Amino acid sequence: MKRLCLVVLLVTILVIPAFAKTTITLWHAMSGANLTALEEIVKDFNATHPDIEVVAVFTGTYAETLTKAIAAYRNNTQPHIVQVYEVGLQTMLDSGAIVPVFELAEPDFDWGDIVVPILNYYSVDGKLYSMPFNSSTAILYYNKDIFEKAGLDPNKPPTTFDELFEYGKKIVQSGAALGGIAFGWPAWVFEQMHALHAQFYANNENGRKARASEVYINKDFGVKVFSEWIRWAQNGVLVYGGREYNANNAFLAGQVAMLIQSTSSVGSIESKAKFRVGTTFLPRIPGYPKGNSVIGGATLWVMKGKPKEDYKAVWEFLKFVARPEVSQKWHKSTGYFPTSNSALKGLLDEGWFSEHPNHLTAFLQILSGINRPESQGVRLGNFVAIRDVVDSAFEKALQYKGPDIEKIAKAILDEAAKQCNQILKDYISLYGK
Repeated sequence: MKRLCLVVLLVTILVIPAFAKTTITLWHAMSGANLTALEEIVKDFNATHPDIEVVAVFTGTYAETLTKAIAAYRNNTQPHIVQVYEVGLQTMLDSGAIVPVFELAEPDFDWGDIVVPILNYYSVDGKLYSMPFNSSTAILYYNKDIFEKAGLDPNKPPTTFDELFEYGKKIVQSGAALGGIAFGWPAWVFEQMHALHAQFYANNENGRKARASEVYINKDFGVKVFSEWIRWAQNGVLVYGGREYNANNAFLAGQVAMLIQSTSSVGSIESKAKFRVGTTFLPRIPGYPKGNSVIGGATLWVMKGKPKEDYKAVWEFLKFVARPEVSQKWHKSTGYFPTSNSALKGLLDEGWFSEHPNHLTAFLQILSGINRPESQGVRLGNFVAIRDVVDSAFEKALQYKGPDIEKIAKAILDEAAKQCNQILKDYISLYGK
């Protein structure tokens, strides 16, 4: 009996380590349909990696998730992986809290397969610091039924600011909709306009050559854009839709005919819309050089301070996320870019984009532009706070009802630039130039 007990004990000691799991925590900001898609990825990974368990935890908005992750690192309660949106890039680089993903990878991992604009945005000195996951850009959505009701061609969306204004006026005056257009993420749309027209948003090449110390939002181009938006609002064409995704509700309800929003909304808008949805490139202002739309969305950052052996499991999950079939599934469920060229080729080969042209719009837009320094993305210290300032300026501008639009736009942006520059000054005082 004693011998049997000893055998059982030895077997138990030997077996338990063999089945021990490495638990990896992932903090994220996905909700709604995107949350369901993320949970499916985690479920598939865990099912195919019995020695690893990824636990995904929703930690609030993008801004909340970023703030919580940095605070958690200081308290040694950080996750292994955190999803951080693009404006957190400089903050994460300066945080001292990360392990760059290029340090985890095998020597033969094919970084060149990553879609170039995404690779460029998150690379420093040619090395990738976070794993691409849910990258996006902004596009113009429009309601084809409202266009027809207003006497507009549903297959000819506006391509310029002037066309959009004229279409919007016709829509409102005809009674086809209460408003012409709403924006999601207004401050991001403002950044997109700078990138699209090859205009720097801040000095030091948007903070990519050295830390930015001055924003250019109150220069002639920024004033031109804000002036146009004030004019649209005064004519009932531009309707305020909130700071993030609330504008989608007005579009889906038929209250506005057009929407500038992230490609991440393609899947949810198409599934919820009771009308024909069209998508097209962002409108341009003639007379400016051509740049490119800029990357948005988020990537997966690896945090320091975990046991060394955990990082092998972290890398296994990041590799899984980068697989073409996983990236394709994620794209189909959400509208976010497939992050690799091989994933994109697979979608093209199977005819996905032919059947779902609205998913193709963002790719055509970002790949047909000109890759130049003005369009590679902005790196600003405490960019979250700067976006908040610009959103407030946008809200103030849309409330203005009087004359001298250019003068008011300049005054509003001058004040916003002053606040932003102070934020940058404070950041540099902490981290240096």
